[in-house]
Amino acid sequence: MKGSIFVLIAACLVPLAATGCMRENTVSSRGPLAQGSAMSGPVVSVAQGDVRGETQGYLSVFRGIPYAAAPVGDLRWKPPASAEAWEGVFDASQFGPSCIQPPIPPTSIYYDPPETSSEDCLSLNIWTPEDAEKAPVIVWIHGGSLRMGGAAQPVYDGSAYAERGVVFVSINYRLGVLGWLPHPELVAESPEDLSGNYGLMDQIAALEWVQANIAAFGGDPSNVTIMGESAGALSVTYLLTSPPADGLFDKAIIQSTNARNFAELGHESFGRPPAETIGSDLFAKLELNSLEEARAADAQEITNRATLAGYAPEGTIDGYYLPLQINEAFDAGEVASVSVLAGFNSGEARTYRMLLPPKPDSSNAYETAISERYGDEAGAFLALYPSDDVDDSMLAVNRDNVFGWATERIAHKTADAGRPAYFYVFDHCYPSMAERDLCSFHASELPFVFGTTGNARSYPPEWPKPPASEAEALSSVLVDYWASFAKSGQPSSPNGPDWAAYNDNQAYLHIGDAPELRHDPYPGMFEFHEGLYRQRHSAGDGWFLGVGLSAEPLE
Repeated sequence: MKGSIFVLIAACLVPLAATGCMRENTVSSRGPLAQGSAMSGPVVSVAQGDVRGETQGYLSVFRGIPYAAAPVGDLRWKPPASAEAWEGVFDASQFGPSCIQPPIPPTSIYYDPPETSSEDCLSLNIWTPEDAEKAPVIVWIHGGSLRMGGAAQPVYDGSAYAERGVVFVSINYRLGVLGWLPHPELVAESPEDLSGNYGLMDQIAALEWVQANIAAFGGDPSNVTIMGESAGALSVTYLLTSPPADGLFDKAIIQSTNARNFAELGHESFGRPPAETIGSDLFAKLELNSLEEARAADAQEITNRATLAGYAPEGTIDGYYLPLQINEAFDAGEVASVSVLAGFNSGEARTYRMLLPPKPDSSNAYETAISERYGDEAGAFLALYPSDDVDDSMLAVNRDNVFGWATERIAHKTADAGRPAYFYVFDHCYPSMAERDLCSFHASELPFVFGTTGNARSYPPEWPKPPASEAEALSSVLVDYWASFAKSGQPSSPNGPDWAAYNDNQAYLHIGDAPELRHDPYPGMFEFHEGLYRQRHSAGDGWFLGVGLSAEPLE
């Protein structure tokens, strides 16, 4: 089961610095402007050449700008190369293709397939206010279990942030087996003896591009916030612990991350085989005899087959891009010295009930099973996850073990290091959620923090839709908080309460029907799971889904 949560959710579910400002000019007849594209719009000079976007009211939008050259074919599973220069004016009126990803069932609540996809997918999009100058920058990293999604999804529209004075950037990065594969042949051909983490390399390349070019769009490269949800939040967490990313961002927004143990290159660790063995085993399942053969395979076909074979993309502890396990890095203080805004949803586990073990026949049977697994700690466990509502307790323990403890731990460690940390719990529910027993499900905060609750295109077909007027009011406050954090490091809204830092007695923002400042979310939860993690870690055991009724007996 290790690492399978995101598989199952998905299955169910240095270049020259740019100079100049936006301007109007004549489009070169030899440039790569697409035939039939609008011949007017803001033009910006970046390292590769001129880029023409579109005007939307008081905003300018640039889509599909290549930030790196995607390694494809014979170059597959290589670090990203610098984006090539072009002549004329690049047409940035359309989103670039999403990265190759497997199909998921239309019945999934997360079913939102990209309009186009390609192995050549390393592009970004920018929303910028009119006359922006030294504006704060947010770089959005989408979620989707590191196997699906893309920056073109309508829910990720950056307009609400640009309207609040933020230059908003969204990026694509390599997904699935094409983005995260470790393999011994890849280690052998690497000058640094590395493999895996290609999607992370893409994210770092995008941040480097932002540093070099965002001033041309009115953004301040010295005030960059990285932001992500789910696998995007995990990516933000990776970047916090990745030395090559140090100095490329100044703040982090983390929505529902996890901190499970990952496979390490070269040796077994915490119950996981060496990372490169995972790639060898996958090639054997796919009947691929060599790296050369895998590079010759069709990108979509190898992605689909790897998914069906159970391949779960994740970061690799490689000693360079990811030197340490996430929790070890935070314990050692080997993380970026930045402020964070982090949180999770109260109903995270409601869309992956398939991960829950069978429910006991009675409350007594539940208590007996917990006692068998937790021994002297059973009382503490049952105080948090009581037997009077076994369904709710089973959902809660998986929520807390996967998302709650890990996300709060980042806030806790950041506060301990003397840096500001802001924490939230998204606990909002509306009628269509409640009807399907999906209150505050995983990712349900996204339309609210993007200000896209009123846009019907923002929702996948099976997504429960909120009532428009109430949702827009709450959404406006949350976008205020997120945008102001990017500006100054202090989240604030004229229509919401003052948000105290987690440093202040575990303060957090409870986001129900309206935001409310509270203290100590789920009392005792963090402390219980922290103790459990430390016990397992010191014993050399893995940690992730082995909790509650799925736990091995404590020794």
